[in-house]
Amino acid sequence: MDALLLSLELLGIFAFAVSGALLAARKEFDLVGSLLLASLAGLGGGVTRDVMISQGLPVALANPLLLLPVLVAVVLVATRLLHENRLRRTMLAFDAMGLSLFCLTGTVVAFEAGLNPVACALLGLTTAVGGGTLRDVVANEVPQIVVPRGIYAMPALFGAALTVLALELGVFNVWMGIGISFLVFGVRMLSLRFGWRIPLAGKRPAAE
Repeated sequence: MDALLLSLELLGIFAFAVSGALLAARKEFDLVGSLLLASLAGLGGGVTRDVMISQGLPVALANPLLLLPVLVAVVLVATRLLHENRLRRTMLAFDAMGLSLFCLTGTVVAFEAGLNPVACALLGLTTAVGGGTLRDVVANEVPQIVVPRGIYAMPALFGAALTVLALELGVFNVWMGIGISFLVFGVRMLSLRFGWRIPLAGKRPAAE
């Protein structure tokens, strides 16, 4: 479980960090700005999770290995080995990948910390959307969690709930974790492709 969790955490950090570095490139930030956005996106959700659990120093600060994916992501984008296409799907795809992995790892960490099932699912959701939200706010973008086109939080919450259920039943394993992540990623990308959305908070008043 620990090896799986670390592997998924590193992959999730890399995916979110790439989304931050790509956004920095689109905004024409310098390397410092790229490193900042990549760090916020890649590490923000995990740090938020660890602070909320209150189990000492956040893992991102205690384990330097978790900083490596951020640096790799910044270098890959800076050298244009990874770059945005004209349809702006590259950043959203990496963001969806991070979302699908962090809803899983955040839930598992919360479960191992002894939280109740509802708290585990909510903390998994917080881990999944936290970094991306920090990235968008700092870059002066509308956070993906409130963009009407394409559902964002719901797939992550669904993935976290499935993970909690599997953990509670004692059937969670590597392949189930990968399957849940693929499911969340697929739903997120399909929602962007077909413009799925959840109902608006209220209707606009009719124009006079």
